[in-house]
Parts: sequence; structure tokens; C-alpha cells
Amino acid sequence: MSAADTLLDNPSFVTSRDPKGMYALATGFPEQCRAALRIAEGAPIGLEASGVRQVVLTGLGGSAAGGDFARAIFEAQARVPFSVNRDYSLPGYVGSDTLVFATSYSGNTEETLSAYADARRRGARIVVVTSGGELARRAAADHVPVVTIPGGQPPRTAMGFMLVPVLVAAAKLGLLPTQDIAGAANEAETASKVWRAESPTTANEAKRLAQALHGAVGVLYGLGGWPTVVAGRWKGQINENAKQHVFAHALPEMNHNEILGWEGAHRQGVARWVTLLLEDGTESDRMKLRAKVTLDLVSRAGEVHRVKATGTTLLAKMLSLALLGDFVSLYLAALNEEDPCTIRSIDQIKQALADAE
Repeated sequence: MSAADTLLDNPSFVTSRDPKGMYALATGFPEQCRAALRIAEGAPIGLEASGVRQVVLTGLGGSAAGGDFARAIFEAQARVPFSVNRDYSLPGYVGSDTLVFATSYSGNTEETLSAYADARRRGARIVVVTSGGELARRAAADHVPVVTIPGGQPPRTAMGFMLVPVLVAAAKLGLLPTQDIAGAANEAETASKVWRAESPTTANEAKRLAQALHGAVGVLYGLGGWPTVVAGRWKGQINENAKQHVFAHALPEMNHNEILGWEGAHRQGVARWVTLLLEDGTESDRMKLRAKVTLDLVSRAGEVHRVKATGTTLLAKMLSLALLGDFVSLYLAALNEEDPCTIRSIDQIKQALADAE
């Protein structure tokens, strides 16, 4: 057993650089989804869905992560398209036939406030998801429906609060089949028991993956559509929590471009590459063959791990696999001796923008 294994098997080591309780927020994620369900079910939407031809969610960072998950579910189960906007303005096709979810955990994200105003100018139907702030104030003044969620935690830890109201509202409006959110939360909780700090590395996939990524350049591949969405979530969590670069891409797309980059990976001065493939496990034979051939090629440059989802529904699989990534990012933060809560560079950017006003 390596020194890194020994460290991660000491729960106090995992939490010693976590003064804001990010680990506790990860273990509490399933209950957060249940709380979000109760809030969303009780929130009045009061919109007419007739004639809605597309749905757009506008938000940034952790506030938009739930939008990516909602998009994957819409693509699999809905009859109208769903897109995620991460900008000051909305796409040109947004109009009165568009339902816009304006999501900002704090309620003060400047890009989202700008996009909200853009949605109002275009006559879009709007639902706001926020804990308060300027967005809540404007929505109240404009008589726009608001789903008010609890505040006080880092936005990236609040994906349940940002995702569940979108799924519930879309179902209420008849745009999406009702999701078994409580069941998905229960399955995520069951799956996560073996990823917690008390579980030894030998039986703990999250710890083993964190150990593999420690000191390496990680590349995350999603095998198809929704696993690629989760790979993007893993990337963001590792970037923010562990203060470490990883990169994400998708199969089969990378088979047509990025795969050639691996031929010259040895020239890039990287001491160790580690590749993770996130997968459902029920892919077609053609996709399974692509995965095998791709990983055989990538393994010539470095270490490869396959990470398979668990769950009985699409939502359960997405939530469970995302939660695994949360634990990986927090164990990696501990190994990197980083406080997972700090966001120094983001704060500097925000301050520079504020100073320029």
C-alpha cells in the first residue's frame, strides 16, 4: 500500500484541509435532491406551455451544471429541444415560443442578469431558479415565477437545487415525462456508501481514481452523449476542488480528431497521462468496439481506467456517476493539500470586473 493510500484511509486527513465542509456537502447530496424536490413541487409555476417550441437554460458555472444534465434528459425523453446558454445574451432563435430557465445560485451572476433582461425583451416565458439576490428581486418585480432554493453554500455543491426544479417545472408544463427524482436520490445514496472516507482504498473506487490522477494530467472521455455530460461535470469539480487540470472530450467524436494527438503525447513533456472512460455499460456493440480500440491506442501513452455507471434510470445513473466524481475531486484535493472551497482566481476576476464598473 502506497503512502497516498495510507493518507486517504485516514478520514481526518481527508477533512483536515476542508474547513467549510465540502466533503459533508458531497455526502449530503442525495438529501439535497430530496429537499429540492419538496421545494419544486410546492413552487407555483403559473405559465402556459402551449406553443413552447424550445427550452433554454441560461447560467454559468455550478448554476449551469444542472442545465447540462437536464439537456441530456430532454434529448433522451422530450419532444422539444433544450440548450444551455453561458453568455450575456441569448441565442437569436429565442422568442415568445421559448421557455427560458434563468438560473443563478447567488442571484447576482452578471451574465445571467443580462440574459434574463434579454429574455424579457424578447417576450420569452421565464422561470427563475435562485436563492435570492438581484435576480429574485427583478423576477418579483416582473411577476416572473421563482423557485427559491436555500443559499449559503458554494454553487458547485448545489447541483441538486439547480437541477431538480428545472426537471419538475418541465414536467409540470408537460414538456418532459415526470422523473423519479426520489428514487434516483436513493440510488445515488446507496452507491455512494462505498465511496466515503470510512471505506478503505481497496474497496473504494473514488480513492483509487484520485490516487491515479494525483500528479498526473487527466483526460476524461464520455462514451456517448450523457456520459460526456458527466465527464464535463467531473472536469469542473476537479478544476475547482482539487485545483488541477483535467481535460474532457467525447466518443465517438474524438475518434475523428483527438485520437491522433495521442500519437505525439510522448513529446509534450508530461510525466504521466491518466485517461478515464465514463460509460453507461449498455452501449451498442459498435460503441463498445470503439471504446476498446480507442483505449488500446491511448494506453500506449499512459494509464487507463474504465468507470461504469450504476442505476436503474437515466437520472439515477447521471446523479450517481456525478457524485462519484465529487468524491474523486475531494480526495484529490486532499492529496494536493488544497482547500476545496477556495476560488481565488475566480474571486480575482470578479473583483477586476467590479473595479472596472
